[in-house]
Amino acid sequence: MPNNRHIQPGVHYLQGSQACVEGAIIAGCRVYGGYPITPASEVMEHAALRIPQIGGRFIQMEDEIASACILLGASWGGAKAMTATSSPGFSLMQETISYGIMSETPLVIVDVQRPGPGQGYITTSQEDVMQARWGHHGEGSIIALAPASVQEMFEFTIEAFNLSEKWRTPVLLMAEETVAHMRERLIVPPLEEIRIVNRKKPQDLGIAPENYLPWGHDMVAPMANWGEGYNVNLIGLVHLEDGNVTKYDLQMHDACVKRFYHKIEDNVDTISQIETAHFEKCKHLVVCYGSVSRTAIEAVTEARKEHNLEIGYLRLKTLWPFPEKKLRSLIKKVDTIFVPEMNLGMMKHPITEALRDRCRKIISIPSLGSLHTPEYILSVIHEELK
Repeated sequence: MPNNRHIQPGVHYLQGSQACVEGAIIAGCRVYGGYPITPASEVMEHAALRIPQIGGRFIQMEDEIASACILLGASWGGAKAMTATSSPGFSLMQETISYGIMSETPLVIVDVQRPGPGQGYITTSQEDVMQARWGHHGEGSIIALAPASVQEMFEFTIEAFNLSEKWRTPVLLMAEETVAHMRERLIVPPLEEIRIVNRKKPQDLGIAPENYLPWGHDMVAPMANWGEGYNVNLIGLVHLEDGNVTKYDLQMHDACVKRFYHKIEDNVDTISQIETAHFEKCKHLVVCYGSVSRTAIEAVTEARKEHNLEIGYLRLKTLWPFPEKKLRSLIKKVDTIFVPEMNLGMMKHPITEALRDRCRKIISIPSLGSLHTPEYILSVIHEELK
């Protein structure tokens, strides 16, 4: 990898963890707070090499809590910042995520999921997808993406930073050991074709320091950084638009929390992305996400070609906010929905809430510690539909 610059346009052969860091650099990441944990350590190792090469700052912290907390200060200092961890460390980062939501701090956390509970094991997993949404305390919404390839580890990391900057919120990249350790082709387009979003700043809008409200002016407030002449009191308590916390009342509490909740939940259709295939005359449906989508599409293709099953495929690229309206607009009526997941059926629950009146039955296809094979998915489909 050339020193002192971005990865160059063209074809590369990289590990998913490496592609993630290269995407972060192109997105503008210049601070990485790290703490090693299998199977996410390769993200940190590549960041330790590459971030200093492009003039950024890499620091290994004493634990996962500190490696997440450093992102708060780095972001308010004007830098785009990220960290990566795996499931036990992700649990320790929940307080930072909650604080980041309340303070509306852009930052990116990559969770290379492994099985649990406890130490679990160091194989692959999708067991943190509900923790991504509900693990932090409080009513804040979250944005979480689910990549399925090395290409998407690159592209989704850039998108995670773009979403974080646009909506002033923590964004999660819910990867898995499968995709983080995978090596395959990465195509980097010309850099001028890559969309990069930077935070909205008060000086760009002509807002003078004496008139600046750190959490005012708009649904997504312009963000001044420390040292730019604007008065910013970084706060994790419910607050007024100017950051005041002493004039507390229930009306202020309600307005503060609902604003950053609705800025995400009222824009689900803008934020969320899904992918579909084989929807023509679809009587049954497979709904999946992450690396499971790679074997799920093979199973669906074989079911249609070799077994004449009228079955479709839908992949959630965005897990949270959950795209319920999009699902309901696409799926009018099917017989059976199959949900393969590397857990015991977590995302099956919001899928059921969204589509329970659009199908006869929803079947979970669980797997713990390993990626589904197409044959396993097909066997469950055939057993149910025989």
